[in-house]
Amino acid sequence: MNAAMNVLTGVMGPMGPLYAVGGLGLFLILVTLPFLLKKEDDPLEKLKAGNSAVKAGNPSKEQRLRARKSNEKLEKYSSLLEPQNEEEYSAIKLKLLQAGYRSRDAVRFYHFAQFALGILGLVAGVVYFLLFVSHSNPDTQKTIMYIIGPGAIGYIFPKYWISKRVEERKQQIQDGFPDALDMLLVCVEAGQSMDQAIIRVSKEIRASYEHLADEFEMVSHEIKAGKDKAAVLADMGERCGVADISSFVTVLIQSQTFGTSIADALRVYGAEMRDKRVMRAEEKANKLPTKMTLATMGLTVPPLLIILMGPSIVNIQNMAQ
Repeated sequence: MNAAMNVLTGVMGPMGPLYAVGGLGLFLILVTLPFLLKKEDDPLEKLKAGNSAVKAGNPSKEQRLRARKSNEKLEKYSSLLEPQNEEEYSAIKLKLLQAGYRSRDAVRFYHFAQFALGILGLVAGVVYFLLFVSHSNPDTQKTIMYIIGPGAIGYIFPKYWISKRVEERKQQIQDGFPDALDMLLVCVEAGQSMDQAIIRVSKEIRASYEHLADEFEMVSHEIKAGKDKAAVLADMGERCGVADISSFVTVLIQSQTFGTSIADALRVYGAEMRDKRVMRAEEKANKLPTKMTLATMGLTVPPLLIILMGPSIVNIQNMAQ
């Protein structure tokens, strides 16, 4: 092994082993990638495409065919851009739904973003290392940090973005839910049905709570499409990922099952949600003194020490001179 390292160093210079490893990795990628990406066409899909081509007469069908062909570009790489484990696929899809990405190809775009940003970061790290760092003969740890670090950051960034978006979306839904319940109660007591009340509330709260309005609008569309209301509400609770929404869905399902008044359920649950919102605000207010202690000490103590000890230090220096 040492002899090979010495040969590579003598032929290609100090960076010879790195060049050899990079060239071997690139060669393996170029050799194995065509076999991984090769995917046999499904005969049933060919038959469907042929029938669609024969029947294509109006623009709407042609547009749908073009959209399907554009999605088939990602379909070729589905083995690389999708988890093959069903549980992992479901978990990622649910997280993307909670982040607000409802596209059919959202999982593929997510994994493609991870793959593309990882490769770009790796290339950027190699270029930066060769241009600015390699001339200083860095050690192995520093080399790995400059080359692998940007690639790892690029690979992790989509996951960080999705997690941050999920938290922001949950927070907005949680903040706007008590107001939405009050509006639902007003609409129901005014004589509207629950379905009409949901549509009206989704329009009214869109200016302030867009994500919650989208969820209510999706619920109204699914109910209009004929889907069971209990299943629609359960899907809403799963998409939101907020405990208050899940509890509200349970209350509505029980109210519908046992035939109790929806207005009474909304009134009781709305009062409880308002109390919870006040408790959350009080909790944040009680945390402020603790959080401000370090900042107060950092900004107050040094000036105070300067004021108290500054004259003494100046007098001592004058006496020493």
